[in-house]
Amino acid sequence: MSQPAVSQKMTVKAASLALLKRIHFYIGLFVGPFIFVAALTGTLYVLTPQFENYLYADALFTSSQGEAQPLSQQIDAAVKVAGPDPKIYAVRPAPHEGDTTRVMFSDPQLGASKSRAIFIDPATLAVKGDMTVYGTSGILPFRTWLDDLHRGLLLGDAGRFYSELAASWLWVAAIGGIILWLTGRPKRRSPRKLSEKVAKQERSRRWHSTLGLALMAGLLFFSATGLTWSQWAGDNIGVLRAHMGWLTPTVNTALEADAPAAPADEHAEHHATMAHMPGMEMSGHAMHEKPETVPVTPDTFDTVVQAARASGIGANKIEIRPAYTPGKAWTVTEVDRSWPTQVDAVSVDPTSLRIVDHVRFADFPLLAKLTRWGVDAHMGILFGLWNQVILAVFGTGLCVMIAWGYRLWWLRRNVSSGGVNPVITLMQTWKSVPFSLQCPLFLITLGLAISLPVMGVSLVIFLLIDIARWATSERRMYRTRNLN
Repeated sequence: MSQPAVSQKMTVKAASLALLKRIHFYIGLFVGPFIFVAALTGTLYVLTPQFENYLYADALFTSSQGEAQPLSQQIDAAVKVAGPDPKIYAVRPAPHEGDTTRVMFSDPQLGASKSRAIFIDPATLAVKGDMTVYGTSGILPFRTWLDDLHRGLLLGDAGRFYSELAASWLWVAAIGGIILWLTGRPKRRSPRKLSEKVAKQERSRRWHSTLGLALMAGLLFFSATGLTWSQWAGDNIGVLRAHMGWLTPTVNTALEADAPAAPADEHAEHHATMAHMPGMEMSGHAMHEKPETVPVTPDTFDTVVQAARASGIGANKIEIRPAYTPGKAWTVTEVDRSWPTQVDAVSVDPTSLRIVDHVRFADFPLLAKLTRWGVDAHMGILFGLWNQVILAVFGTGLCVMIAWGYRLWWLRRNVSSGGVNPVITLMQTWKSVPFSLQCPLFLITLGLAISLPVMGVSLVIFLLIDIARWATSERRMYRTRNLN
C-alpha cells in the first residue's frame, strides 16, 4: 500500500476522503471476490432459461395434437405415478398448446420449497417427465443448482453469508467510488509525459471508474434487491415493511369471514421453511398427533378453476393449491411474472365454490408493486430476453470492473520512492476526521451494522485487520528510527 502517509493536519474534506478511500479499498480487497462470484453466478443463472427449456424439452413440451383432457383426468394420471400417499402441493395446467401440465406433490425429503413434479401431456395423458422443481418460479434441477450456487455456494444456510456480505457492501462501494471519482478528477492534463507504470495505473483507474459510472444504477439495484433476499438483513427489512404497512397483500384463505390474511413473502422460496408445503405446519401438539385433514379429489380442481375463471382470473399461467385443513379455501393464483405482470389471486370455497377473497395486483400499494417487479427483474423474468441481456451485461461489467480494481491495486502495491512503504490504516484516517464529523459517522455506522448484521461483523473484521497492519507498521517505523 504505497500512498503517502496521512498528514497530521488535514482539512475536513481531505480527511473524509482519506477515510472513504480506505473503506473503498478494504471493500474492494476483501469483499470484491464475493461480489465477483455473486455477479458471475447470477449472470450464469439469468442466461440459462432457454438452455433449461432445451435440456428438459421432453418434459416441458409435447407435439401431441387434439383437445386437452379435463384437468381432473390429467391429475389422475399423475397420481397413478406418484401413488396415493403424497399430497398434491399445487397444479399448473398447460398454459398453451404444446405445453405440459405440471402436477406437484409435497415431499419432506426434498427440502424447503422443493416438490416432486409429474409432467402430463394434456391431450394423451402420457407422463412426460418426473423431476424436482423449486420455488414459486418452478425452476428445474439444472437452474436450481445454479440458484443454490448463486445464493449460497451450495453450502446451504451457511453459504448465504457470502451473498449477504456481497449485497451489504456493494452499494457502499458503488456510492463511495462515485464520490471518489467526482473529487479525484484531475483539473487539467499534466504536460509532462507519464512513466510506463504510472500510465498503466491511470488506464486501470480510468477503466475501473468508467465502468463504475456506467453500472451505477445496476449496482444499487442488485444491492437493494439482494438485501431483501438475504437471511439476516432481509428479516430486518421485512420488519420495517411490516411496521410501515408496506407488505404485499395476500389472498385470505380462511372460510371464517373475520380471520385475517397473512402477508405474502416475495422471497418465500429462498427461506429455509417448510410452511409452504401442505401437511407440514407441525408445531407444538401437532408434532405428536396427526393433524385433521380433509380429502382432496381431482374433480374439485375442475370446478375450482371454473369458479376462479368466472371471477376474473384470466392469465394463461395459473397455479391451483388445494387446502387439506378444515376451514381453509383453495387458491388459484396467476403466476405470469413477465410484463405486464399477472399475479392476481382468488381463494375459493371448494364445497360451495364461493369466492372467499380476491386480491388484484392493480390494487397493490406502490411499494408492493415495486418489490414484485424488482424481484422479477433481479431474476431476469420481468422483460423476458431483454431482461436477461441487460442483467448479463451488468453482471459481466461488474466482474470486469472488479478485475480492473485488482489490477490497479497490483500496480500500486510496491510504489515507494525511498525504500519505506508507509501504511495508511483506517484508524489513522479516522483519527484525522474532526470529532464533530466522527459522531454522526459513528451513529450511521452503528445503525447500518445493526440493520445489516453481516456488514457489522465484517466491519469488525476489517478493523481487526487494520489494527494488525497499524501495529506492524509502528514496529517497522520504530526499528527504522532506532537503526538511524
